[in-house]
Amino acid sequence: MNKAPIPFRVKGKPLIGWRILVTRASGQAFALSNPLRDLGAEVIEIPTIEIRSPVNNFSALDEACLKIDHYDTLVLTSVNGVEILFERYNKMGLPVSDMEHLLVVAIGPATAAAIQSEGVSVSIIPEKYVAESVIEAMRPHMFKSSRVLLVRAKVARDVLPDELRKMGAQVDVIDAYETRIPADAEARIKKLFADPASKPHLVTFTSSSTATNFFALLGDDVHNLLDNVRLASIGPVTSGTLKSSGFPPNIEAQEFTMGGLVEAIKQSADR
Repeated sequence: MNKAPIPFRVKGKPLIGWRILVTRASGQAFALSNPLRDLGAEVIEIPTIEIRSPVNNFSALDEACLKIDHYDTLVLTSVNGVEILFERYNKMGLPVSDMEHLLVVAIGPATAAAIQSEGVSVSIIPEKYVAESVIEAMRPHMFKSSRVLLVRAKVARDVLPDELRKMGAQVDVIDAYETRIPADAEARIKKLFADPASKPHLVTFTSSSTATNFFALLGDDVHNLLDNVRLASIGPVTSGTLKSSGFPPNIEAQEFTMGGLVEAIKQSADR
């Protein structure tokens, strides 16, 4: 099921002969596409998500920035959230030094690096880059008086805020951005899969949103279109979305990062 053959192998270039579809947002795809190209793959970039401003036009985020001293903990779950938070923070002329008191939690190394590039120290990076692991890492630091600011995408699971509230923390959830399907994505995806000469051997998914939108774009003929196509997931949450759509991934990264996904694909090709 969903297993495309490897056309041939070249030492040092295990992905030569592979056509790989990257569905990550435009402007972010390079972190996955470039390493795959370095391994010999033919990479096709068709974003199934794009980042948009929230409906409230940042009013809630701006208010949270203005009262940053009200919080003792800041949780950021993506690079997108980091970039938007600090863009608003800096635009209002607020000093980064006002964040020094915060326990800052990043859901993964890329998010942590983005935070640190703004001059803010990161206190916690969980062992695994999913909400459940964040909760365990934060548990020793949460008290009934804890005031947590969680900055994330509008469409996100409620596991993290719900569990923090069960610990007694006061949690403000701010939707810093939304993800939508790009206007031209449907036509591009359907054209790609309609021609056997362009149909990818492998499709990569770096979030649940990329997977959900991908299946919506393929429509009712999804089973036929995905025949003999492998699916690669960045981690268990995204894999869960694939499974619930009826397409369990053939490949899942052990480290839930772009590098981890590339390594998992490489190992699959080497076998």
